[in-house]
Amino acid sequence: MLVRQELISRIKDYFDLNIYETKVWLALLGKGVASAGEIAEISRVPRSRTYDVLESLEKKGFTIIKLGKPVKYIGIKPHMILEKLKNNVRSDAEERIISLSNIKTSEEFVKLEKLYREGLNPVKHEDLSAAIKGRSNISNYLKEILQKASKEVIICTNAGEINFKLKLFQQTFEDLNKNNIKIKLALSGDEKLIKKIEKVIGTKIKKVDVDAKFFIVDKKEILFYLSKNSDPNDTAIWLNSEFFAQAFATLFERAIGVEEK
Repeated sequence: MLVRQELISRIKDYFDLNIYETKVWLALLGKGVASAGEIAEISRVPRSRTYDVLESLEKKGFTIIKLGKPVKYIGIKPHMILEKLKNNVRSDAEERIISLSNIKTSEEFVKLEKLYREGLNPVKHEDLSAAIKGRSNISNYLKEILQKASKEVIICTNAGEINFKLKLFQQTFEDLNKNNIKIKLALSGDEKLIKKIEKVIGTKIKKVDVDAKFFIVDKKEILFYLSKNSDPNDTAIWLNSEFFAQAFATLFERAIGVEEK
């Protein structure tokens, strides 16, 4: 019984169901085809609630009604449910992306940008430095500063990190190449993975044995990670200091001899 309760709890969370819905769906999966009365008996959900729960599961696509009399129900197999939920998440995400993209053209967003530029204490880009926390936040900020590059970018990290970011950053690399931005890319890690990444992004890569993760843009800005291990709670430091970025870039190039594109 303890295992059953643990299973119910996990399935409930995995598939975003309530307790009664989970018990009824599991009962249906175990029985195959069953009437409401049989489901109530197997699941131990009150019979008065079973009909409402079955209707809810039908709307969510977890069960279907078998044709004929008496009325019986069929549980949908887990694999089909999982694929359906994945498609729903993908569809919702795409709709959300379109919605967020449309905000850029709205009057309210224009006002936000104006407020940022012309506020009482407008931010001077050259005075900025910041600690950025969270893998997603770092990736988004990194993508933004790379897209602003006008001359060159220097990248030193490990192959696994770049491979993880490849889907998000592939378009960024394509834009850098298209705009004739010099890319000096040095990666540590598996040589086969490095060759694969080299083909995907179309940029020559220098293999190095340096446990460091940093990105330098136009020798003016630098973003470096505080730990070598990839973690959802990563922290990175961004500095907008031409002196520091130039000095760091020079030391790096002399140390490992990164080849220019």
